[in-house]
Amino acid sequence: MLGRKAARMDRTENLVLKDPEPRIHPTAELKACKLGRYASIGERVVLREVSVGDFSYFERHSEAIYTAIGKFCSIAANSRINALEHPIERLTQHKVSYRPNEYFRWLGVDAAFRERRRAKAVTIGHDVWIGHGAVIMPGITIGNGAVIGANAVVTQDVPSYMIVAGVPAKPLRPRFAPDIAARIEALAWWDWPVEKFARAVPDIQSMSIEAFLDRWENDAV
Repeated sequence: MLGRKAARMDRTENLVLKDPEPRIHPTAELKACKLGRYASIGERVVLREVSVGDFSYFERHSEAIYTAIGKFCSIAANSRINALEHPIERLTQHKVSYRPNEYFRWLGVDAAFRERRRAKAVTIGHDVWIGHGAVIMPGITIGNGAVIGANAVVTQDVPSYMIVAGVPAKPLRPRFAPDIAARIEALAWWDWPVEKFARAVPDIQSMSIEAFLDRWENDAV
């Protein structure tokens, strides 16, 4: 009996779950990136040394470099994560000073400047929404569940579940009361098995956040 039940569950899961391989638009440019299950990279997105968590997606014409992105992140079109830095303290801030190889023979990339950029990596938590045209400056950390408004320029770290907007970005309000946010953090739903998350989707759609937490905090499977 148990064997037949397990077989039925396997068949059901196979019907529910789609191919988990990342989807990459043919016009996207990726270099030294790591993509999670169900990740999606849109039209003309450019990524360099970026890790993208499960279910996270980039919409068209976005760019990111030296960034770690969590699971279930929604990154809108024309956003820029870890915006380019120029060496303004040098005689010229033009890229000829750090990528002279694009113009001259026998002059290589400035490795020290590249490492300076890598040292200012951006870290983005789980379930973060980055709005259309937003710019995230180097070295920023964005907490779980945060919202970055359209065309915002983020120059300071953003706490979990905070909504920010503006130039420079400033806090508008939290998404949830502190006790609810703490319960969501403890639930860590982004780490659930895919099968469990699929079962939870109807409740996500129909329940209040309080009712959802009451129901799923006690779900052991």
